[in-house]
Amino acid sequence: MCGPEGDGFEREAADLEAGIWVRGVDYLSGWRDAREAAAELGGALRLVGVEAAGVRLRAASGADGGGVVRVELSVAAAREVAVLARVAAARLGRAG
Repeated sequence: MCGPEGDGFEREAADLEAGIWVRGVDYLSGWRDAREAAAELGGALRLVGVEAAGVRLRAASGADGGGVVRVELSVAAAREVAVLARVAAARLGRAG
């Protein structure tokens, strides 16, 4: 499923049956926050030229209700992201 921004990065809807739910924990707010963060990440990856077909972003909620973004990358996309991270680190003087 693609996000509302139409950036081409694949996202999934919340899996409401995937875990144990604790009464009183606001999982929906965490998921919404994660969905927004996934859209931001997808947009940033698109801006730097990472191939959308190799990226899958999934919003979820952790056990405490906090948002979680799960990222699945093809081998090619993982290598692209690694190169981009190294370039950013070098520009920030954090190359190791």
